[in-house]
Amino acid sequence: MYSESLLTGKGVTIGEALSVGGETTIIGLSIVFAVLIVLMIVLMLFKVIFYRQPKPQAAASVQKTKSDSAAAAEGTMDDEELVAVLTAAVAASLNTSTYNLRIKSYRRIDNKMPAWNKAGVNETINSRF
Repeated sequence: MYSESLLTGKGVTIGEALSVGGETTIIGLSIVFAVLIVLMIVLMLFKVIFYRQPKPQAAASVQKTKSDSAAAAEGTMDDEELVAVLTAAVAASLNTSTYNLRIKSYRRIDNKMPAWNKAGVNETINSRF
């Protein structure tokens, strides 16, 4: 298509070299964007083919809200029992009476903590007593 002079660069004007470079750039960009458009279409088809909407479960959600409201009503009683159990556990581990202890607050610690995090928490707790 192009002469030997364009390949070697001898006897080529700047305009000819720029036009060949521009054509190469346009062809390359059009190939890249065409492939990206094809990938986008394939991903959209995957969503249409493989995505299934969850079935509505109205009856299960009604039962769940009823059980949640019952659990919320019992929440205060559970907290008092939990504080009593925590106080007894701390008193047993410290070999002291529960009258000498008062739990002001508590918070749950996730079990998803890494081992080094658990070790740091244990070290901090043990260093206070």
